[in-house]
Amino acid sequence: MVKSFLKRFLNRRDFINASAVAGAGLLLNSCKSGTTPGATAAKPSSQNMLHVALIGYGEEGKVLLESMLNIPDIKVVALCDIWEYHRGEGLRYLSKLGNEVRGYENYEELLAKEKDLQAVVIATPDFTHAPMTNACLKAGLDVYCEKMMSNTIEGARSMVQTMRSTGKLLQIGHQRRSNPRYLFTRNRLLGEAKFCGRLTAAQGQWNRAVKEDFGWPKKYEMPQALLTQYGYKDMHQFRNWRWYKGLGGGPLSDLGAHQIDIFNWWMGTPSSVMASGGLDYYKNHDWYDNAMVIYEYPLATGMARAFYQVQTTTSAGGGYYETFSGDDGTIKMSEDPSVCAIYREARATGVSWDDLTEKGYVHLKQPTTDAVKVDVRETAQLAEYDIPVFFNKPPHQPHLENFFSAVRGTGKLNCPADEAFTSEYVIHKANEAIAAKKKIDITPEEVKA
Repeated sequence: MVKSFLKRFLNRRDFINASAVAGAGLLLNSCKSGTTPGATAAKPSSQNMLHVALIGYGEEGKVLLESMLNIPDIKVVALCDIWEYHRGEGLRYLSKLGNEVRGYENYEELLAKEKDLQAVVIATPDFTHAPMTNACLKAGLDVYCEKMMSNTIEGARSMVQTMRSTGKLLQIGHQRRSNPRYLFTRNRLLGEAKFCGRLTAAQGQWNRAVKEDFGWPKKYEMPQALLTQYGYKDMHQFRNWRWYKGLGGGPLSDLGAHQIDIFNWWMGTPSSVMASGGLDYYKNHDWYDNAMVIYEYPLATGMARAFYQVQTTTSAGGGYYETFSGDDGTIKMSEDPSVCAIYREARATGVSWDDLTEKGYVHLKQPTTDAVKVDVRETAQLAEYDIPVFFNKPPHQPHLENFFSAVRGTGKLNCPADEAFTSEYVIHKANEAIAAKKKIDITPEEVKA
């Protein structure tokens, strides 16, 4: 009835857009690990209010807080950070918004004193994730923990085991798994429509320009005894922990984790990894700054290979994206919608462009003036299409919404720790392959947490 009503009042192009956006919303309710079919968003009410603590108010913590402030019935009641400078900044910011929040230096004190919490969001350095997450789960709290799960495989595995033994929820911050565009493309284009045909290859990258390490206001420098207590050699290491072994996992953990997770989510578990990397630019870091990785994925239709790179280059170094290619077509994905694109061979069989457009799976762009002048000998396909899923939210917000929906019992996690573990495992293996300078085989048994 809704569609027939829309058809009478919208032209065909607008109807396709509206259907696609509605379909993306429904997709969040119907995918394998998505929210429960038929579940509705929580309506504002004091009975629905969730009390949440944020542990870590660094760069990522600030991003997550901004998204949480957009979500109804979420009340941040406590903020924890070992650095007084960050902790004070967060408390003052929330106070200006009318939220009087209690501040804590360490999470143990927070857990001891906060008795009315339902959930915790953790955005601290990787090496702290396992002990913090395990303690919060054992305290009876549901946890949203940023990726990587841990700086070690053993730490990540312990988080899965604690999640299972406590029965509490543990969502890992691979936020693309809740992105409506990624969900729609994976389930509708790649899965249902077999848009790419037989998958043969994938590629991803997140190159970045040269920039200085993080500094700090000298008058707010942490005392050495406090730095040592929390596992840091000095203030520079504290501010730039991602580059130091024992604290973080380097660029494949920092940036590659997001996109390698998409490889695994869309293609399964790889059977091997080979990689090359080096400390080529920054000489004051432990971790390499350049890396190239190749995974082999044994699909039912044959072997597919995925290439990933993170390079120190210029601001025009190619951006960040993932592409999935088959013998019929290619899908290019990114959190930046302007980068997303789809391409299909003229010889491709199966579902046609018209069928995909009619279903609302693709959107026909208006041809540019130059497009009609292209020689037919150069290309057999002049029409341009894109993925018609649009949403006006920060990238992390849908993933947090999914988490809080699960906490309320109205949904299922899109990225529970046991599913995230596989991706995290193969990222650690890529780091091992770089160090060993050899190909490493991966078996299905070893990626089970």
